[in-house]
Amino acid sequence: MMLDKTMTFSVKDDSENEMKQILNTVYDALRQKGYNPINQIVGYILSEDPTYITTHNNARSLIRHIDRDELLQAMVKSYLSE
Repeated sequence: MMLDKTMTFSVKDDSENEMKQILNTVYDALRQKGYNPINQIVGYILSEDPTYITTHNNARSLIRHIDRDELLQAMVKSYLSE
């Protein structure tokens, strides 16, 4: 085993664009239902419990298409590039 080597991880730009579209849809659905979208999305990311996300506008189904590792990488990349 090569446990002493650093592994690399990368995400494709198309995947990031798709994640952004999904998150915008989920955000809007949560807002429309009167939830605090940021709190609900963070709860989902931390727990992967889909009940944090409303079923309104198919948001719960959509967010399950996002890989949490890819999402976290894209968020860190976005945060650090500003």
